[in-house]
Amino acid sequence: MAKIKKLTKGQVRRIKANHDKKLHSKADKIQWQDDQLGEPQTGIVISRFGQHADVESDDGNCYRCNLRRSIKSLVCGDKVLWRLGKETQHSIKGVIEAVHERTSMLSRPDVYDGVKPIAANISQILIVSSILPVFNADIIDRYLVAAEQTGITPVIVLNKIDLLNETIKKTTQDEIEQQLQIYRDIDYEIIYASNKTQEGINTLRHQLSSHTSIFVGQSGVGKSTLVNSLMPELGLVTKIVSENSGLGQHTTTVARLFHFKEGGDLIDSPGIREFGLWHLTPEQVCQGFIEFNEFLGYCKFRDCKHQKDPGCALIAAAENNGIHPNRLASFQRILASLGENTLTSRFND
Repeated sequence: MAKIKKLTKGQVRRIKANHDKKLHSKADKIQWQDDQLGEPQTGIVISRFGQHADVESDDGNCYRCNLRRSIKSLVCGDKVLWRLGKETQHSIKGVIEAVHERTSMLSRPDVYDGVKPIAANISQILIVSSILPVFNADIIDRYLVAAEQTGITPVIVLNKIDLLNETIKKTTQDEIEQQLQIYRDIDYEIIYASNKTQEGINTLRHQLSSHTSIFVGQSGVGKSTLVNSLMPELGLVTKIVSENSGLGQHTTTVARLFHFKEGGDLIDSPGIREFGLWHLTPEQVCQGFIEFNEFLGYCKFRDCKHQKDPGCALIAAAENNGIHPNRLASFQRILASLGENTLTSRFND
């Protein structure tokens, strides 16, 4: 991947000013006076579109609303205070006036916007990987770091398991199972699923029933197809993995919150082919590898980089089966990428 030249502070300011001007130029045409609005009420953001958002009221109805200029950040899952207009103006039915404090927020780094929020008030991240296009433990590790940093419970989902006995070599199957066992050994939950055979779908449905969850993972791993299996009434459009490139086709374009009949909510969001962590410090990345905790602080040198440093406690732990060498190698690759400051995170569903 080609490196992206870091923008100057002046360039960043001009880009942001131009971005805000375009957003506000249309939104500001709709001005609401207090006497044109009803009483304040609570709601939840179902979806966000530029300077507008769809808000679900407490009675279950959905209204497209404008945003007050004072609102600096609003994402799917936010709980808000809003007011219904007495008359609809250009399909806009109300105004969001304030955002309640978030219990959690999942963000991604962005070259132009800094740290960009993805979803709010979620309690569970389902990290979806699959047999095809390719099982990638490094991407799973990046999501685990992100989850640990936000305090959101991660669950690993291996999708398309119907392919295990059809097209995947026995050696590859063994490698995948060995990697998943590494996660089990450090107490991460693993769920196997198949849209084709419906194996694991009921297990997933039960796992989702008491949470507000979000599916993350590479394009093509079957996130939207899983949503179809879990919520067939939605009829979401899905696409198959490109036979030429092996990469996933993009399906979801806007994050949206859905309710399960059995209980629980799901935020279906644009996928991330690569999840950059360059906004984190090496210490924060290290904390995201939870099995490293008991070895931290015991390196010979205080500024140990955990690469080839003499007296590194993590390297010693890997050599003595205290931590798995695969996880240490993944951690070292993430550390090496932190200083690149490239756009390693992009939405592709």
